[in-house]
Amino acid sequence: MLYNHAMAKPPTIVDLEWTGSLTFAVTTAKSAMVVDGHSAAGPSPVETLAAALAGCMSADVVDILVKGRHPLSALRARLEADRAPDNPHRFVRIAIAFTVEGSVPAAAVERALALSHETYCSVWHSMRQDIPFTTRYELAADR
Repeated sequence: MLYNHAMAKPPTIVDLEWTGSLTFAVTTAKSAMVVDGHSAAGPSPVETLAAALAGCMSADVVDILVKGRHPLSALRARLEADRAPDNPHRFVRIAIAFTVEGSVPAAAVERALALSHETYCSVWHSMRQDIPFTTRYELAADR
């Protein structure tokens, strides 16, 4: 095992089992899902990566705002990404739009987004850093 005890987090382990066609049963230590290369029975691997990036940044932003004691009542994120026309069809541009509800100051949202993008989002920092990546946000009234 390559686990370095000086590391802050244990290794991430994901097991996949081919279930037919391009579909795989995915299990982790605490959850399970289906990944489907055809995007029929579950998200494709690329959609899963996009969801991981949006989820990572969303979790960071919520954590930072809540720890800052800002009255966050809801957060939504929409990721839109362009892909290269030729193989390997990698992401060539990523944009995430966040909608933040509650009486949260714009400066706090901007700070949370910057901290996530520049320091905390492990998914983003595991990807190619030459991908143009932008975020924007909207402050919305509580529903």
